Amino acid sequence: MFFGSLEALLLGIPAILIAITLHEYAHGRVASILGDPTPASQGRLTLNPVKHLDVMGSLMLVLIGFGWAKPVQVNPFHFRIDRDKGMMIVGLAGPAMNILIALLAGIGYNFFGFVGIPGTTLTFGLFFNYLIWFNVMLAIFNMIPLPPLDGSKVLRGLIPKGNFKLFHTLEAYGPIILLVLLLFGFIGSIIRPIIFLVIDFIVRLTSFGMF
Repeated sequence: MFFGSLEALLLGIPAILIAITLHEYAHGRVASILGDPTPASQGRLTLNPVKHLDVMGSLMLVLIGFGWAKPVQVNPFHFRIDRDKGMMIVGLAGPAMNILIALLAGIGYNFFGFVGIPGTTLTFGLFFNYLIWFNVMLAIFNMIPLPPLDGSKVLRGLIPKGNFKLFHTLEAYGPIILLVLLLFGFIGSIIRPIIFLVIDFIVRLTSFGMF
């Protein structure tokens, strides 16, 4: 199990819920801003975590520290802008939200570490640590350019029109490739060093010279 104690579990689960909920909310809200009523009609423009949880993805998060949420359904034909560019923006919204939360959590982590309030520093420090980890993990993991992850939407928005053969191949085989990479641990071995680098950068950036 990813969490080594009951205290860690009780602090980690809220961090997971925050990361997942705001990630999917950002997708839905940006799609709505671009003109798509689908997220609103499906009740996804909410901060209620239950609406955004995927059972298997949440279980994987608890067990191994990697996982996913229930994808927000989007209909790009409702967008007021180019469909592919719109999907790219929607795809970026979730990871961008996670990085924003990680930055705010970094400020909290450094603040409690600097102030050192008796009886609370370790608890809040652990909570903000998990909040940083899960948000950075979701951001990095989702930027992998394989369907159905957000990175595939970004890739499609960057591919010149008329050159979609590569993307159509990825659409057909991407989920299988992703599953195989996950099962054999390749994803973790590739993105874990990146996650740690980003976390280290965020913690240093948000220290504001406290240490």
